[in-house]
Amino acid sequence: MSKELIIEAGRTEKKYWQDIWRYRELFYFLAWRDILVRYKQTAIGIAWALIRPFLTMIVFTIVFGKLANLPSEGAPYPILVFAAMLPWQFFANALSECSNSLIDNANLIAKVYFPRLVVPISAVIVSFVDFLISGMILLALMAWYNFVPSWRILTLPIFVMIAFAAAMGGGLWLSALNVQFRDFRYIVPFIVQFGLYISPVGFSSSIVPQQWRWLYSLNPMVGVIDGFRWAIIGGESRIYWLGFLLSLSLVGVLLISGIWYFRRMERTFADII
Repeated sequence: MSKELIIEAGRTEKKYWQDIWRYRELFYFLAWRDILVRYKQTAIGIAWALIRPFLTMIVFTIVFGKLANLPSEGAPYPILVFAAMLPWQFFANALSECSNSLIDNANLIAKVYFPRLVVPISAVIVSFVDFLISGMILLALMAWYNFVPSWRILTLPIFVMIAFAAAMGGGLWLSALNVQFRDFRYIVPFIVQFGLYISPVGFSSSIVPQQWRWLYSLNPMVGVIDGFRWAIIGGESRIYWLGFLLSLSLVGVLLISGIWYFRRMERTFADII
């Protein structure tokens, strides 16, 4: 009498998270593969991770810093912009990469069991690598302008973790939704583009009227960007703490709900894909 071996996901949350640790090498494999594929056969390779945010920074500096003459919180305007470009580009890239991550790995998902959460997390890690590379531009700008950060720079890892949580939460929602509704491959670029305009990337959120700042902070990236600027620029940079706590709470809700929804839909991925 033949026996069948059925491989399935852990029935309990504890076993599921243990499986993620067991498959930790898959994180490295998927992330490294995506990094190689992204820049393979390009003339300047990984330099694209530097060129895109640098050109965006120049445009925002000219439009908002030179033409509109908006305040720069006591720092050179390019540094004000790039302190916001870092978390925003990380978040935007993570949403784009995560939204297609399950579809791009459909063959792997349909044939082999592993915690599906590995796939969108590896996509976020790839975006985080771009984030680290782009940080070289910020260091170069600081050297160019002889700008020395204050002690607040020591708190930057805290805001990096908040940005990671926001990217992870949004990425989990979009990756799961894109499996069910392929329309999201067209919606995500619009979300990213629209989000850039309503986030304080090219300008300081301090120009928003005080009575509307709490409403503006309903955009979770407002608190993340303000935190980055507070840590990097120091000096005149201030955090609107009510808005920051509101944004932080929304990031927490986004992450927890993203994990919940992804886990709820996970068992159906192989059938739908």
